[in-house]
This record gives sequence, C-alpha cells and structure tokens, in this order.
Amino acid sequence: MTALISREELRAAIAAGAVTVVDALGGDYYAQQHLPGAVALVEAEVAERAAAVLPDKHAAIVTYCSNVACGNSQAVATRLAALGYTNVRKYREGIQDWVEAGLPVESGVPVVTR
Repeated sequence: MTALISREELRAAIAAGAVTVVDALGGDYYAQQHLPGAVALVEAEVAERAAAVLPDKHAAIVTYCSNVACGNSQAVATRLAALGYTNVRKYREGIQDWVEAGLPVESGVPVVTR
C-alpha cells in the first residue's frame, strides 16, 4: 500500500513547491476543480504519459482523487511505483476533504504547448 500524507502536510508541501500533485480523476472532474498546481494523470494514461508529466522518478509525488471511497489515487500510485517512481504518497481523503477544509482549488484545463 502507498504511504499516506495528511492534508496539512500536503498543504505545506504545495506551499513550499516541494511536491508534484497528481489528480487521478482527470477529464471534466479535473477541469471543474483540482488542487493548486495539480497535473491530471489517470490510470489508463500512466504508462504513456508519466515520463513526460513526471520526469524525475525520485521527486515527491502525491496522488489524490475524490475521497476515501475513490480508488483512482491508489491505482495511479501503484502504476507509478511499478514504473520505478520511488517517492509516491497518497492523499486518501481527496479533494472533498480539501474543499471542506476551505482550502483553495483551481479550475480549467492547462494549455499544452509544444
């Protein structure tokens, strides 16, 4: 099982720029709202997109999805670990907990440049 991170630990890591946050919901859910600076990466895309989205396999990465009942964050974390990512944690409580705590979220889909 993937190591967990608390809301406060994650909030501090985001504020310090010390973590890459991965939204495991993707699509419309990501566009509607996501944690600050989060990148969208769903389980089905991990093999093909992880290297581009997460180039440093030793960087701190935190996956999250909607809430404790959602398995997407664990699925993405497991796939990343299988690809050799060494510092992956999971924010089990997800965006529901983040929003209920009154913390900021972002919306929209990032512009991809080539």
